[in-house]
Amino acid sequence: MAPALSRSLYTTSPLTSLPFTPTTQSHLRTAFLPRGGGGLRTGVSCSWNLEKRCNRFAVKCDAAVAEKETTAEEGSGEKFEYQAEVSRLLDLIVHSLYSHKEVFLRELVSNASDALDKLRFLSVTEPALLGDGGELEIRIKPDPDNGTITITDSGIGMTKEELIDCLGTIAQSGTSKFLKALKENKDLGADNGLIGQFGVGFYSAFLVAEKVVVSTKSPKSDKQYVWESVADSSSYVIREETDPENFLRRGTQITLYLREDDKYEFAESTRIKNLVKNYSQFVGFPIYTWQEKSRTIEVEEEEPSKEGEEEKEGEPKKTKKTSKTEKYWDWELANETKPLWMRNSKEVSKEEYNEFYKKAFNEFLDPLAHTHFTTEGEVEFRSILYIPGMGPLNNEDVTNPKTKNIRLHVKRVFISDDFDGELFPRYLSFVKGVVDSNDLPLNVSREILQESRIVRIMRKRLIRKTFDMIQEISESENKEDYKKFWENFGRFIKLGCIEDTGNHKRITPLLRFYSSKNEEELTSLDEYIENMGENQKAIYYLATDSLKSAKSAPFLEKLLQKDIEVLYLVEPIDEVAIQNLQTYKEKKFVDISKEDLELGDEDEVKEREAKQEFNLLCDWMKQQLGDKVAKVQVSNRLSSSPCVLVSGKFGWSANMERLMKAQALGDTSSLEFMRGRRILEINPDHPIIKDLNAACKNAPESSEATRVVDLLYDTAIISSGFTPDSPAELGNKIYEMMAMAVGGRWGRVEEEEGSSNVDEGGDEKDGEAEVVEPSEVRAESDSWQD
Repeated sequence: MAPALSRSLYTTSPLTSLPFTPTTQSHLRTAFLPRGGGGLRTGVSCSWNLEKRCNRFAVKCDAAVAEKETTAEEGSGEKFEYQAEVSRLLDLIVHSLYSHKEVFLRELVSNASDALDKLRFLSVTEPALLGDGGELEIRIKPDPDNGTITITDSGIGMTKEELIDCLGTIAQSGTSKFLKALKENKDLGADNGLIGQFGVGFYSAFLVAEKVVVSTKSPKSDKQYVWESVADSSSYVIREETDPENFLRRGTQITLYLREDDKYEFAESTRIKNLVKNYSQFVGFPIYTWQEKSRTIEVEEEEPSKEGEEEKEGEPKKTKKTSKTEKYWDWELANETKPLWMRNSKEVSKEEYNEFYKKAFNEFLDPLAHTHFTTEGEVEFRSILYIPGMGPLNNEDVTNPKTKNIRLHVKRVFISDDFDGELFPRYLSFVKGVVDSNDLPLNVSREILQESRIVRIMRKRLIRKTFDMIQEISESENKEDYKKFWENFGRFIKLGCIEDTGNHKRITPLLRFYSSKNEEELTSLDEYIENMGENQKAIYYLATDSLKSAKSAPFLEKLLQKDIEVLYLVEPIDEVAIQNLQTYKEKKFVDISKEDLELGDEDEVKEREAKQEFNLLCDWMKQQLGDKVAKVQVSNRLSSSPCVLVSGKFGWSANMERLMKAQALGDTSSLEFMRGRRILEINPDHPIIKDLNAACKNAPESSEATRVVDLLYDTAIISSGFTPDSPAELGNKIYEMMAMAVGGRWGRVEEEEGSSNVDEGGDEKDGEAEVVEPSEVRAESDSWQD
């Protein structure tokens, strides 16, 4: 393409195409040595020689070793010039820079775009350059029969000297030289859309081509030149075009003769169209591809004669019109979608944003929200970000940072959508959008975003804009929008509490939970704090496996009596997220299922009296339970339940213990260590506890009292959310106690039929069993007696 376009590389092999003699000289040029008469130091002669090394040809410059200079400025050391083995250099560029072959089309289209941009810029001061060369456009025509791809642009073209300079010099970017000249003349202006900067992009054509022919016509020259090279050669040929059929009015035409392995893939018209849509959809010039189309036409056909009818001579034959589908080839515009982010956000309607979102990301639902912004200053880029209308269907997408939802463009040319957290953190991976910048730190292949301070600044601003967009949804009058957002993406936001401590202030106001005062609608932390009482100093929460189990948990009893709101954490990620927050607006998060619960209005005198009265019972129950519990103490959180099992302050809660046991790859050895201690809290006002208090004083050795303590502990395990170690053993205890409680209560009669025993004398005895009611043998001190 035009000089502005030489940005990629091509594969080369040994210089077998050049004749070899020991003194063969060539005029091959390299970007490693300066050109022109004044480029070399005085006293250095330069000539290129071909030498044979290990069945390969190497290009060597005789000027590589310079003469020793003894000037005072340079000291006494010797200076040497770099050497370049051209074939090896090209081979490295082609096979080491690019991950995918398909990027060749992106590079060549970008070159064509640069050529058109350059012509448009120069035509402002030199209108004659446009001439009658037609519209500024790019056309791509694949030919599967011949295995070729032809890319034509109507840009600035190249003269013979520019061909040598741009295509014959590796890493020589015509665009970079053009921009440098503009800067020196202060004519660049604010809007720079030129893409090329490395001078290796053109050679990516050799990723798929075994031969490349470039035909170019510059409006500055009357002649048209053809540049030609093959993949297995380090030389190229330039000749003048003499065939009138191949003449161009202006611009450049590149013909790629595809390799055998790549003919079937890249010579197919649909494949070319898809590549253009993927990589070059937003290039500022129209790109046409040669496509097969179909249309319906009407044709006249002779009506067949009916059976038995004879055709009369001289009569015209009857015809009828029928519709047929006809296939034909024509040019089709491949980049209809315009880069919406380049426009002023005030001039774009909501319908246009939604339409762009659906086309760019193949979506069928409108987005929940969007934001369109331009960032200036140290880093300049434009972006449109969207929140999708539906969450990911696959749960793996929640934790997968490589979602391909952010499409990175540089000067409207698609670069990549394969990022691993460089632009967005994992918990915001559901956000979709386009980011376009003119000066991103890319590597030469334009596929990898290099880690740098600029990238970190971009990431920070993108995250901030995303939070602003979500905050607007939460504050909008339509509450259904945020409800829908939370249902789809609430898990992502909670993940941010764990992974992004630096943005806790932005994340926490977005959180929503069910609560004891609002079991139907979600409650925000700001609403919770507004409803807090004057004496309440903490945000209370309870983590369970479901909303139903949370509402019936014994931990809630005293808090509900005192009208204290409790947040219900019913999703697996909730408890870990809250633990990472620790505080919100100077209010600590407190788990009501753990020890040392302070409700703020305790009656210290009453608590001290209760502890003194039941101190003996607590010690006796601890002795009965042994190592099952760390201690037994009087509770301040119970009103109707006899007891509850709470976790230690620094151990796992019952909910967390359940989750950790369910891990497929969990470490069972850490369960005992992290489980923490369990504390049995008793309700001094419950009848069972009062009876046990009497038992420990009057009959501390009673086996029935011991069985009651064991059963009380086992039921507390279940009601507190823990998992019993032996469910079958617990079941047997319950059955045994049930038998004692209900045996014979409703007049059950056990009948035993007497068996007839015939003794030797033949006498028969009729025996009748006596029915004994369990209630008749109860002891007066039996605690289960009515």
